[in-house]
Amino acid sequence: MPEQAVSTLKMLLVEPETLLRRTVSLTARTLGLGQIHEAASMPAAERLLREQAFHGAVISIDCSTATERGYDLALLDLVREGQSSSDAGIPIAVMADHATTELLRELRTRDVTRVILKPFRARVLLDAFAEFEAQRKK
Repeated sequence: MPEQAVSTLKMLLVEPETLLRRTVSLTARTLGLGQIHEAASMPAAERLLREQAFHGAVISIDCSTATERGYDLALLDLVREGQSSSDAGIPIAVMADHATTELLRELRTRDVTRVILKPFRARVLLDAFAEFEAQRKK
């Protein structure tokens, strides 16, 4: 089983909904997708990103006080600008309620690996983590 090879994989999941966050985290661990570290808010996620390195992240951009744009890309900028403990090029997926052309353009400039539109099944997040694992092995 690949669990031993994956056991060092550290992912960050930023999602305000406790049930979804916990379900995905526990299922990922059970499937051997590595350790999923959970953050329910942007400040908690920022603290985790500064304290430890991650191999990938799935970030809900609707989970904090919205800016005039309606979404918050501060965590993406923190990572991509090298201001976190993680490599600036880690794969990042974004969860959003909707995607406008402007948002997709901004996400593309920040090298977002995947956009996940809400509502979705928890399996979509698990697939994103599995994809991050595959990218890391390349």
